[in-house]
Amino acid sequence: MAEPQKSIFVTGAGSGIGRATAQLFAERGWFVGLSDINQQGLEETAALLPEGQRISMMLDTRDRAAWKRAMDGFGTATGRRMHVLFNNAGVGKGGLLEDMPEADIDLVLDVNLKGVINGCAEALPLLRETPGARIVNVASVAGVMGAPRMAVYCASKFGVRGLTEALDVEYSRFGVRVVSLMPWFMDTPIIDGIPEPGSNRRVRDALIENKTPIYPVRMAAERAWDAAHGSDIHYMVGKEAERTRFAARFFPNALRNRIKMMMGDD
Repeated sequence: MAEPQKSIFVTGAGSGIGRATAQLFAERGWFVGLSDINQQGLEETAALLPEGQRISMMLDTRDRAAWKRAMDGFGTATGRRMHVLFNNAGVGKGGLLEDMPEADIDLVLDVNLKGVINGCAEALPLLRETPGARIVNVASVAGVMGAPRMAVYCASKFGVRGLTEALDVEYSRFGVRVVSLMPWFMDTPIIDGIPEPGSNRRVRDALIENKTPIYPVRMAAERAWDAAHGSDIHYMVGKEAERTRFAARFFPNALRNRIKMMMGDD
């Protein structure tokens, strides 16, 4: 008997890592649930995948009721199977904490952390019904080390890391793994954001000036595939991410000094 088609539900599928991951899993035969708050981006991603191999839906990950509707729709399309939840939707807002608008602080925490928590909770019924299921939460190297002008973003990603480690134990009683993807700076719309109010300098500009590597999103998608199949709990994306994890553990003071230089905080 042929093995049933595997399925993955991707949040933030309208661009960046979400789009690349959706494409890679579709190429490898998986049925893909695409979701995003950006209708145009969602349509563009959907057009890259075979029609019979995907379903698309608008989803604001901050909205628990919307999550319930999305899970009902995905479950109907897959016979109540979800092999992987790819909890990827995120936003990047930064700046010195005292200068950040309250709305930006709330948005980062609500999407990057609460949205991930919502997904872990609302997808559990489908995951429990799927043998070998797992959640892949997209954290970041910002969940390994703190960086200036990224305090709230780092807080959200440290939160995702802690959530992942806790739920991997909690959900083990259901046979569900919970792991994380921790990318270095990737070539996504997030690094085209403006880190400080009133500035016209993008994050990308600072990275290029400091000769900081920026990795292609396909690299993150390949590591997402590893995260969906491997035995580790955290999956770093790129050599710089691996070096940062090592340095954060063994040389934290040296790492802090390097971050200050990289971010222009002498």
